[in-house]
Amino acid sequence: MRAVENALGVKIPNNARILRNIIEGIQYVQDHVIHFYHLHALDWVDVVSALSADPKGTSDLAQSISDWPKSSADYFKGIQDKLAAFVNTGQLGPFANAYWGHSAYKLPPEANLMAVAHYLEALDWQRDVIRAHALLGSKNPHLQTYLVGGMASPIDPTSQAAINADTIAQLKGMFTRAKEFVDKVYLPDVLAVAPFYLDWAGIGGGLGNYLSYGDFPQADGSPWLPQGYILGKDLSKVHPVDHQQIAEYITHSWYESDDDSASKHPWDGETKPKYSGPKPPYEFLDTDKKYTWMKAPRLADHPMEVGPLARMLVAYASGHPRVKEVVGAVLKTLGAGPEVLFSTLGRTAARCIETVVTAEKLNEWVDELAASMKSGDLSIHDWNVWDPEKWPADVKGWGYTEAPRGSLGHWIHIKDKKIFNYQAVVPSTWNCSPRDAKGQMGAYESALLGTPIADPKMPLEVLRTIHSFDPCMACGVHLLNLEGNEINEVTLQSAHGFSGPLLRFNGRNGGS
Repeated sequence: MRAVENALGVKIPNNARILRNIIEGIQYVQDHVIHFYHLHALDWVDVVSALSADPKGTSDLAQSISDWPKSSADYFKGIQDKLAAFVNTGQLGPFANAYWGHSAYKLPPEANLMAVAHYLEALDWQRDVIRAHALLGSKNPHLQTYLVGGMASPIDPTSQAAINADTIAQLKGMFTRAKEFVDKVYLPDVLAVAPFYLDWAGIGGGLGNYLSYGDFPQADGSPWLPQGYILGKDLSKVHPVDHQQIAEYITHSWYESDDDSASKHPWDGETKPKYSGPKPPYEFLDTDKKYTWMKAPRLADHPMEVGPLARMLVAYASGHPRVKEVVGAVLKTLGAGPEVLFSTLGRTAARCIETVVTAEKLNEWVDELAASMKSGDLSIHDWNVWDPEKWPADVKGWGYTEAPRGSLGHWIHIKDKKIFNYQAVVPSTWNCSPRDAKGQMGAYESALLGTPIADPKMPLEVLRTIHSFDPCMACGVHLLNLEGNEINEVTLQSAHGFSGPLLRFNGRNGGS
């Protein structure tokens, strides 16, 4: 949307801006909590150890760090019994292949039991708070109410079929519950777990280059989370982002090009799959050649890390008042300086910090929407955008957002009212980037250098660092037949006369 809006010079109504901020904001909060408890916590929490915990000790621990009401010894005993019953079934599902008992686990059993309890609580919590997407976007994921030019969600205080006072009240209730869980469960858990793993404040730092496009536009057009990039861990200078300096290499990627050593700006980019990796039985990749479906995006020829850590570092270095305050409080609790943020532990802490500050903003945005409605402004869309006769014959645009995983950019070239070319550079493409023509590594590869591994057959330490980025491998999945040919493509055909490839089953045209 933003790419087309940029190309056509569209300014969306104020209510559409607010609605997009609300939808994106609760996505951050829900997504980050899910990531910590359900996708990353088990890299640090030994679930089996929780079976030997003293529920009274767990209760004492929980009550020492928070006044969250679910903290009695009886409550934790019930969780422990539920866990034991689950283990005794022998049907462990996704937990069957975990590295339980690994020497790298350091939490005492009582802390592990507390984390398991909160893992289960987070399942119900996230289902509740993300109902905001159903109210404002019809469904989650893949919301249905975004439109070029604004939003499709009607606003009418007198209609039950539109966003009204009841909707405002429901949103404020959800967001109050969201903030309470973040403040009383998620943040205290991170601060309780981190001291046992302070050695990870010196592991997994990687590139030291951080990019944020900035997002959550305010009424004056400036982003609430600032835009910029940092080089070499230097927090004294935030460089401005020029998207014209973004280009992608395919030197080590399974694509074809006239010159594999040259990079291309996304407006000129191509996505032509050409698999040249190992054939069955798929033994080893030759990383001196092509070895991945991910391209290698670069900003001013620098590899970049994107995501919550990048956003919080750019905000911190830019002087964002609330981010600096929360970062300072977390660092004070840990007894450490800002340098610990350049690490696997810092990446995990930054995601929590971002969740805290975003959860605080949600009801502010709802109040902003309510005030706009009260003023009589009910506009949500600029319908003039859908008059192709007013479109330029040849125009380019770029749109950006900060998805939960990081910087997401889309570039579009519209020619004769049709999509001539469309390329996307998604967060996991930045982070999972292979080496480029100059041999520069991407964020994952760089972050893994020097990682201590206690048992090569159980590389828990590798998972800790990779999971700290919240990778999305679906962004790099390509569906090919044995001859290396693309299998399917979904084509967009509009009533207004433009057409073009909207989705190829190769992961490049999607978001994150």
